[in-house]
This record gives sequence, C-alpha cells and structure tokens, in this order.
Amino acid sequence: MSVSNLSNGIAVIRSFLKTAPTAPGVYRMLDKNGDVLYVGKAKHIQKRVTSYTQVARLNNRLQRMVSATHSMVFVTTRTEAEALLLEASLIKRFKPTFNVLLKDDKSFPYILLRTDHEWPQITKHRGARRYKGHYFGPFASAGAVNRTLNTLQKVFQLRSCTDSTLDTRTRVCLLYQIKRCSGPCVGKVPKDEYADMVGETRAFLEGRNTDIQKKFASAMQDASDALEYEAAAIFRDRLNALTQIQSHQTMVNAMVDEADVIAAAKVGGQVGIQLFFFRAGQNWGHRAYFPKHDKSDSTSSVLAAFIAQFYDNKPAPKNILISHKVDEQDLLAAALTERMDRKVHITVPARGKKYDTVKEAIRNAKEAVERKLAETASQTKLLDGVAEKFDLEAPPGRIEVYDNSHIQGANAVGGMVVAGPDGFMKNSYRKFNIKDEDLAPGDDFGMMREVMRRRFSRLIKEDEDRSRGHWPDLLLIDGGRGQLSSVMETLEELGVNDVAVVAISKGPDRNAGREQFHMPGRQTFTMPLNDPVLYYLQRLRDEAHRFAIGSHRARRKSDIKKSPLDGVPGIGPKRKKALLHHFGSAKAVVGADVRDIESVDGISRAIAQKIYDHFHE
Repeated sequence: MSVSNLSNGIAVIRSFLKTAPTAPGVYRMLDKNGDVLYVGKAKHIQKRVTSYTQVARLNNRLQRMVSATHSMVFVTTRTEAEALLLEASLIKRFKPTFNVLLKDDKSFPYILLRTDHEWPQITKHRGARRYKGHYFGPFASAGAVNRTLNTLQKVFQLRSCTDSTLDTRTRVCLLYQIKRCSGPCVGKVPKDEYADMVGETRAFLEGRNTDIQKKFASAMQDASDALEYEAAAIFRDRLNALTQIQSHQTMVNAMVDEADVIAAAKVGGQVGIQLFFFRAGQNWGHRAYFPKHDKSDSTSSVLAAFIAQFYDNKPAPKNILISHKVDEQDLLAAALTERMDRKVHITVPARGKKYDTVKEAIRNAKEAVERKLAETASQTKLLDGVAEKFDLEAPPGRIEVYDNSHIQGANAVGGMVVAGPDGFMKNSYRKFNIKDEDLAPGDDFGMMREVMRRRFSRLIKEDEDRSRGHWPDLLLIDGGRGQLSSVMETLEELGVNDVAVVAISKGPDRNAGREQFHMPGRQTFTMPLNDPVLYYLQRLRDEAHRFAIGSHRARRKSDIKKSPLDGVPGIGPKRKKALLHHFGSAKAVVGADVRDIESVDGISRAIAQKIYDHFHE
C-alpha cells in the first residue's frame, strides 16, 4: 500500500461525498475492475462515508481498502433496519474482500408433511417451499432428518412414497411388512384412522409429546385388557420408539420450545461459530461455521455479521440466544422482526439453564476451531511437500485437478475440482460438456485440449491481471505424457507459460501407490509408497475422477430421457403425445412416410412434411 494510492482513494471518497445521501442505506466501495471491496450500512450514509477520509482513525486494514477504492455506489432505504437486511444480502451476493463472509451457506433440510393429497405424505425436503403442507425444521444435517423420519415411520406409520408410486401400487411394499407404513396404497388403513395418524405426527413435531404418550399408553392398556395382545404389542413398540427419540434429545429441558443457540469462540485469530437448533422442545442438531474475516476483527463483530448473513435467506426462530453481546443488537432483532413479521428476541443469557446451554455451545465452538486449525496446519504441511516434490517456488494456494469421463466418446464431460489451504473448494468446481463435433470418439487428448482452451480463454478474459485469485498455481492432470503434451500445447497457444503442470498416471498394472508423475523437461518419477504427499495427490485425483464420472452419469441419464421427437421444430408436448399414441414409439415415427404422419390428429400436411424432412435430410 503506497501513500499515493491512499491519497487517491481518499480523493475518490471525497468526490462521492458531494452526492452521498443523508438518509439511511447501504454503500459499496468498488475497485478499478468494478468488483465490490466492501459493503456497509449506515443510519446517515454521508456521515459514515466521511469517516473513511480521516486517515488517523483508520487501521491498516481499512487503509488498504481505501487505497483500492476507485468508485462508490449508494442505495437508500426507509429505515436502518431495512439497511441492515440489505447489507447482509449484498455481502452474500458480492462476497467483498473486506467484509466478514459466511462461506458455507447451504440450505438446511426440513421435514415436510404434505397435505395436498387425500393420503398425506411425510418426507425430507430441501429448497423452496413449493408444496402445500407443514414444514418442520431446520435440521442441522440430512442425517438428523433421516433419524427423525425413521422414528416417525415406526411410531406413526405415514406413507413416505411418491404420489405416482402410491397411485400405481397393487400390493403392499416392504415398509408395510416391517411395520413402517400403514399401507394406504392398498386400503389397509381407513381414512379417518390415517387422518388421526397425521394429526398425531403433527402434534409430535410441534412438541406436544406428552398427550401422544398418554394416548398410546391408554390404547396399549385397553388392548391388553381386551386380550388383544398383538394390538397391545404394536402400541408398546410405538411407545418405545417415541421414548427412544426423546432420550436422544440433550439439553432440551434447558430450552424454550423454539430457539437457535449461536456461540462464538476465537482461537489463534480464527473465530468459530457453533449453531444449535431447538424446535418443538427437541434438539435438531448443530453445525460449525468458520466465517472468513480479518484477524483484527473482534469476536462480537464476526458474530453480528454471521447472524445478519445467516438469516438473510432462512426463517429466524422466536428466540436467538447468543454468547456475546453484539453492537446494534436491538437493531438486529428489529430487522429480523420486520423480516419475519413477528417478534424475534436476541438475548445473551447471564444465568440459569439457558446460560449453561450457551456455555456448552461455546465449548463446542472452541473445540471446532482447534480442530480446524489442526487440519489447516496439516494441510499446510502437505502443500509444502507438494511444492518440494514438484520444484515449485512456493506452496500452491490453488490446485486445479482435471479428468475426463465418457463411454466410447458418448456424453463426454471434463471435470475440474479445486483444492487449497482449506481443503476442497467445492463452490469452484466446474464441468465442461465436450462440444467439439470434430473430435473422434474417445479422443482423450482432444477433450483435454478443449477443456484447457475453454477454461483459460475465459480466465484470461475475466481476470487477465490475476487480481481476483482465480488463477491456479498448479494443474494436476489425470493421465500420462500424451495428456501432458496436449495441455502444454494448448497453454502455449494461449500465452500461458507460468502455471506448473503435472500429469499423474496409474503406473504399472494400474496399481494405486505406484503412480507415475510427468512434468515438462523432467524424467518421469514416482514417490515412496508411504509418502503422505502421495496420499494427498491420490485424494485429489480420486476427487476429480468422482466428480467427472458423476457429471457424465448425470448427462447420460438426461440424454436417456430424451426422445428423437424433442428436436423437431414445431412439435410441442401435445403433438408429440399424439404421434406416440398413434405410432406407439418414436422409432416408428422416424420410419413413417409423410402420408402416415399426416393422418395423426392435429398434424397438418406442412407439419408432417417438416417432421419427415427432419429425419430424412
């Protein structure tokens, strides 16, 4: 950071102060490429932006940000709470360099009790709420949902099959035989009894467990008194399953019915956040997060940024219990209240059972950070080893691994996986559907050339000055000398000559552990069988192989579903259905003449000629 750059940045900010709004809102700082450096919110935008021109009050991080600023954008809002919500949304969208970033923001699974069918279905759900029914969650993981669903099947025996499966079954399935479904598909349960089961399931998921236990216990006793021991045994098993799921709920008695517990801990400059979900008086799992932030950021500031970003696209519960008091805590609660259209409380428990629960979450957060740091240290050691083995100037910060997958050239796909100091970077994975029609089937060298050409042509176009961190330090190619030559020729044509390239092949008899490594200007070499760096490189290669095969299978599955009629211009779903009903198959349509095609309802002479010409060019 030079003094002149800092002066230029301050001059830019001062020039924008002339038009900066005096209302609440959000401001963005942009670099010379138009990329967002920072997103901030303010009650009075002009006053807040003015503070960036007072150099003496800026720490080193903010001075670097100001030095890189070339432009600014302002957006006003009605209230400061609205500005806070907009800020969180824009941070997640633009991922600015100088903001605290929530890196892992996957959607959470829910349990869905669908009510849009006469026989309601219970199933796992993730994504948009497009079905009519009751959603229960979030659960911390798919495993937590599956365990709960397993128990619900034992206790309440609602169907989990799809509507199409239900409508087409003529005999009971295995789930019915093992007493995990009541068999509505073949009339094994009356509708009113099934409706009672639906109500009981909903009551359980809403936390009304005591009433259900009393009902089952009473039914079991009545069946036993009537000497109906098989019926009594069914209610006994359902009671046992209900007790089992309740015994797995830890810390429940300390909690209100609906709350998230969010605790933060800082170790070695890294803040880790532990999140526990409590719904309906039950613990529905926990998850650890490691936001990207500057080492100078305080624990409370990282926690505040996490809360705002986490609930940007997820429903907030009635209560959020946190480990540290954060700046503008009341404003954050007001913003979430406004968004949810009901009261949301954010509190820091100081005593009692809630405090004990938060302490437990803090301990989990601390242990998670310590594990993360240990893994990072191990990863750093491996990357040092990679640099040493391949004579690199420094440990690679970004490794791209490539592999191709196809069956005799059909549905060919190239896969790219990315790894770095924090492990696999799955949001950077890319697949390349091979498009070159001139390639001979199974031409692996040609496929690799196409993948490299497309990848680096785009990289040169989007990040020519390499300021965005998207350029790899090392390319690892699954293949031998032939693939290596194809890659090197393509890179040379594009003028890329400063990226290290290594090809890895299976070696004699394709035995794992005897891999051979190929590099330009260097003899083929191997590594000792017990070398940790070899294991690491095998893991990278295997991940690329898995990703490429998965992409190929998805493409092949998609193609299998396609009909030859899909590509005919002017043929929509209705005409395609009429043709298939008339001829029996798409193959028969391909072999038909114009007069036969014209005889189909809804097909004119002109359309019939167009269909015939499409298949007989």
